[in-house]
Amino acid sequence: MTRRILVTRPSGQAEELGRLLLDRGITPLHVPTVAIDADSSASDLDAMLLGLDGADWLVLTSANGADALAARLGSLGTRLPETTRVAAVGPATAEVLRAANIRVDHVPDEYLTVAIAGGLGDLEGRRVVLARADAATADLHEALLARGALVEQVVAYRTVEGPGSSRDPLRAALQQDLDGIAFTSGSTVRGLTRLASPVDRGRARTLPAFCIGPVTAAEARHSGFHIAAIAPEHTAIGLADAIGAHFARESR
Repeated sequence: MTRRILVTRPSGQAEELGRLLLDRGITPLHVPTVAIDADSSASDLDAMLLGLDGADWLVLTSANGADALAARLGSLGTRLPETTRVAAVGPATAEVLRAANIRVDHVPDEYLTVAIAGGLGDLEGRRVVLARADAATADLHEALLARGALVEQVVAYRTVEGPGSSRDPLRAALQQDLDGIAFTSGSTVRGLTRLASPVDRGRARTLPAFCIGPVTAAEARHSGFHIAAIAPEHTAIGLADAIGAHFARESR
């Protein structure tokens, strides 16, 4: 029996997860419940990059932020200061940075935003610049402050939760036979609940939810979803593996 999973990732990022699911015999149905807006943050990101000299660390908390950073560096025709080290939340973020010829000095073993702080060494009095989404939690900021860092924050991109163009496709998708929903961030959960009608939200909550990590799972649980699996490795591959393993167990 072919399984069908609703993939809520934004356009331009869902293709990788879709391919991984197809490799496991699972059919993806893509409806983005969030959209990424980097344009409105471009001037703030430019100002940060032009004033980065003297910063000890630049921290990127998502692949979207890394994409935005690389785009603005290209537009400005500049590079990061050699003395500023770069930290990435996980391998996907690091991959985007390296593809743009940006050196990555630290990736935490646990791919969680708050885990970054523990691997940056002595931060007392050190200048740390945090490039994040507008919807990011304060956890990492607070963890860096607790370690004595002098933290500066810049919004690298904005997340549009529940883009109107997805309302009708989501309604149509939820009327089909689905076997689950894949959530890749808390914003994809919130986007779905904002887009869906009360009836469609009820239908969605009857489906197993597959989450890329514990923070996403906490948001999904808070929104009334039943968590079927959380990816042990918080990447697209990890999520596809978790979904595949879940259905393999069901088939036994």
